[in-house]
Amino acid sequence: MFISGVDPVAAGLVGSLRRPGGNLTGLSNFNTSLTAKRLELLHEIVPRASSIAVLVNPKSPASQTIDAGAEVAAQALGLQLDVIAASSEGEIDAAFATIVQRGAGALLVAGDAYFNMRRAQLIALAARHRLPAIYERRDIAMVGGLMSYGVNTFDMYRQAGVYTGQILNGAKPADLPVQQATKVELVVNLKTAKSLGLELPTSVLLSADEVIE
Repeated sequence: MFISGVDPVAAGLVGSLRRPGGNLTGLSNFNTSLTAKRLELLHEIVPRASSIAVLVNPKSPASQTIDAGAEVAAQALGLQLDVIAASSEGEIDAAFATIVQRGAGALLVAGDAYFNMRRAQLIALAARHRLPAIYERRDIAMVGGLMSYGVNTFDMYRQAGVYTGQILNGAKPADLPVQQATKVELVVNLKTAKSLGLELPTSVLLSADEVIE
């Protein structure tokens, strides 16, 4: 049983989503369209920004795919992307210094387990440099990140529990299709927006699943 943030077929975890064909099955939150939507949201709240920084972890297998998806979305929006890599606490500090030096108008933080662990550092640096940033996980927006757009991880864990129960009751993983996350949420932290001097568009606030005040 797995919960994967990368394409499980491309990663060699299963033969296909519909018929895994081996001893593994699970859930996938891999969806390049989410990257496009995150860029659209940044463009909507900071329309004058012509350059967006994308923070990726080079040690993450999802980074290359995220880069590709972001590039396609950026071209459609007329944005320049500045992809910056970081995989340690010191590199994250250096990455923000580079982002500010290059004049990026906003930041997209790629979904990554290590970045989730360093969320306090990311939030603090974004606040210090007054940099609007969007994240994948809602819990980052809940504790001070400007906004998040991504799948509901708690819903995925619930679905994983259902699958685990089926396997324990005798179901074969090879016969259980890989489920793809369908519930996507936008969470906006209005308090953080105000601290950054941002007046969020009504369209963003109305489309948000949760607004933290």
